[in-house]
Amino acid sequence: MEIALVLTLLAIAIVLFATEKLSIEIVTLLMLILLASARIISPEEAFAGFSSDFIIIIASIFILSAALQETGILDFAVVRLARLAEHSSSLMLLIIMIVTGFVSAFMNNTTVTAMFVTPLVGLSKRINTNASKLLMPLAFAAILGGTCTLIGTSTNVAVSGYIAKTGLAPIGLFEISGIGFVIFLVGVVYMMTVGQRLLPDHDDQELTEEYKLQKYLTEIVVQPESPLVGQLVFASDLTSLNFRILNIIRGEDNFLPDFRTRIREGDVLLVEGDLDNLIKVKETKGIDIMADVILEKDLVTDNIRLAELLVVRQSVLIGRTIKEINFLQRYGLVVLAISRHGETLRSKIGSIKLQLGDLLLVQGSPERLAQLRNSNNLALIGEFEPVLFKKRKGIIAISCFLVAILLGTLQVLPLSISFLLAALATILFRCISSEKAYAAIDFKLLILIGGMTAFGTAMENSGAADFLAEGIVDLLGPMGKLAVLAGFVVLTVILTQPMSNAAAALVIVPVALSTAVTLDSDPRAFAIAIMLAASVSLVTPFEPACILVYSPGKYRFWDFIKVGTPLTLLLILVILVLTPLIWPL
Repeated sequence: MEIALVLTLLAIAIVLFATEKLSIEIVTLLMLILLASARIISPEEAFAGFSSDFIIIIASIFILSAALQETGILDFAVVRLARLAEHSSSLMLLIIMIVTGFVSAFMNNTTVTAMFVTPLVGLSKRINTNASKLLMPLAFAAILGGTCTLIGTSTNVAVSGYIAKTGLAPIGLFEISGIGFVIFLVGVVYMMTVGQRLLPDHDDQELTEEYKLQKYLTEIVVQPESPLVGQLVFASDLTSLNFRILNIIRGEDNFLPDFRTRIREGDVLLVEGDLDNLIKVKETKGIDIMADVILEKDLVTDNIRLAELLVVRQSVLIGRTIKEINFLQRYGLVVLAISRHGETLRSKIGSIKLQLGDLLLVQGSPERLAQLRNSNNLALIGEFEPVLFKKRKGIIAISCFLVAILLGTLQVLPLSISFLLAALATILFRCISSEKAYAAIDFKLLILIGGMTAFGTAMENSGAADFLAEGIVDLLGPMGKLAVLAGFVVLTVILTQPMSNAAAALVIVPVALSTAVTLDSDPRAFAIAIMLAASVSLVTPFEPACILVYSPGKYRFWDFIKVGTPLTLLLILVILVLTPLIWPL
């Protein structure tokens, strides 16, 4: 009965993770409550994962990464490297992949990708190369670089923490560096050769054409007898017909309306709306429809510009609508359209919930756009203004990071203590404020990892891990230990599509450990192979790092399948060949 309940909850969790009907932390906490209520795990076991030292390691690395960004040392490095490669797209690609992989070995790969997206889009324009030729390799390099050290990705830290709980020695900081380096090197060689030929070459278009706005924008002239005269812009008859007034041309002035603006006789209104409603507007007395086609120049003046904004990781805007955010009042910008996974969203903009990787087409003043360059919620795409390099604080921040790695490697202090000490040092030396340090921590991820660790305990307590292990041994055991390991690796790669990497690994590891014991094999080899497999699934763009480059690169879903599938198969082969050599089965 308990086995059936645990496996049913697992299936439900996978579906909910994939559909995102509920946020991942809510799903995780609900699972814990149900498992504890059914007495499959005790309350202590349910919340043990949240008090583990690996949670401290992950949180500390988030703070250290944010401190490095805050001091401008990473932007400084990006600018220097870009100058070396701005005359050759191939050289730029190689340098960017190597640098990204190195940084990602010690920082969260989503953070690293977000950090490089904006400068790469800007630099691609300088060397007349489409961003689609650079951004997918960027994301892949960030993901694969995370396999080089224990702290390269939260998945590694979580798996290490879980196996330590079962009595095995935790994974060393550089224990996986050998195989991780080979995985990364294979990725770089592939992207510089076969992958570069397979990469799409999506041309940049005018923004109005790219977002297909021409059919949705119309100019209306307000005549003296129009009932619109005197009406507030955002409470007008046009608004009731689901039109949005984007610009007003009044005499020589072209400006964005606010909530106090009233429509006047002779105004030329640039409005966005559905074509069916446009027919009703044409029948309205006192207005004239001027233009059937609106070009980008109609939306841009000396004081008004179009720009694209990327919703980045840990943005407080994620999961909220444009209306809830009060976007216009908050940022002084009008959202014209949203690009999501290659699809342009234009209707009912105010009610669309923002997601990671959404690209917003906005209209506003240069001053308002400039204010977003230091935003933690949105990245201004196509323009790169490096954060002012605070040399002294930058040196302190990087020194704290390096000292933490050294202390942990030499085992002078436990990893959790060394990284926590380094994170606190960056706050004490004012490399980052305590408020920004708290904001840098991805609490959703911590809840997911803590909760899925408890789920692993539930699989053990209920016998579900042993049940699945016996089934896998019966199915693949006759073909040998390597065949069983291969089955787990492929299953992990498949599960990382609907689930996060950490969640997929923590679901599979308990079963794999039980299987290794049944086969009289080394559980460590199975755990490490699964941990690495969780980071090499590049077939679809569901990984957060890939989501961040999807819209700026103008990619399509098929682009990732075409480029990522051969590389994923190659990396699975690398794992299956090298893991038994380093950790004999």
